[in-house]
Amino acid sequence: MTGTLWLVATPIGNLGDVTLRALEILRSADAVVCEDTRRTRSLLSAHGVPAARLVSLPAFDERSRAAALVERLLAGETLALCTDAGSPAVSDPGQALVELAASRGVPVSAVPGPSAALAALQLSGLPTERFFFAGFLPRKGGARRVALSELAAIPATLVLFESPRRLHETLEDLRAALGDRRAAVCRELTKIHEEVTRGTLGELAGRHAGEVLGEVTVVVSGPRGGRERVAAPEEPLDDAIRRLAAEGLHTRDLARRLAEERHLPARQVYARALALSRARS
Repeated sequence: MTGTLWLVATPIGNLGDVTLRALEILRSADAVVCEDTRRTRSLLSAHGVPAARLVSLPAFDERSRAAALVERLLAGETLALCTDAGSPAVSDPGQALVELAASRGVPVSAVPGPSAALAALQLSGLPTERFFFAGFLPRKGGARRVALSELAAIPATLVLFESPRRLHETLEDLRAALGDRRAAVCRELTKIHEEVTRGTLGELAGRHAGEVLGEVTVVVSGPRGGRERVAAPEEPLDDAIRRLAAEGLHTRDLARRLAEERHLPARQVYARALALSRARS
């Protein structure tokens, strides 16, 4: 008979947050597949679970190792998949393995548990009835600009993961793309030094100007009645300049805003805005 692939959520900080069912599955599985065997061994050791059956599945090599794991499942073994923290396959290894296992008819089941995204949303003080999980933003370039522009149009609270090294840059980029919305920065959730700071994106960028420590989740409010509209990337620059000018923005202000949104030199946008203004005169 085909075995089962169990997706086991593990603590995001406090080892006491593991569920009884998670420990049961980890103890009974033929092998525990994990992102980092050292991290998982520490968790199992803390709860008295034998750790001799660990199999590594790092993110950088997941696809090449997934096939062998599926063959084990097809041979009847039961595998428990867990990552360093939180839920497998959600901004962590697992998606490729789940996809391949499901395509081969292997039963896949989840053991839900701790989630940094949901914990941060709860603690943020922002609307929770509708939210969008964006994971990690692309680090730079056009892909990052497109992702930020797409987020600006989503009518929901946004939840993002970010590296502590890039937190300040990301807060500034979010402010430029979305407007100075209300937000919360949640750091080291469930740990001794848990911290939640709340304010506008601009205020939080100022408070986190240097590198911070620990795991970070950022929560950002949705647009207020559509007033925080950002020009879509496909909108021609000239049309964006005319639209903002019609809304009453001063030439220098609209040039600064469009330069930030589109990552263009401010002088270039300002010069184009002046040229269009003269043409209308």
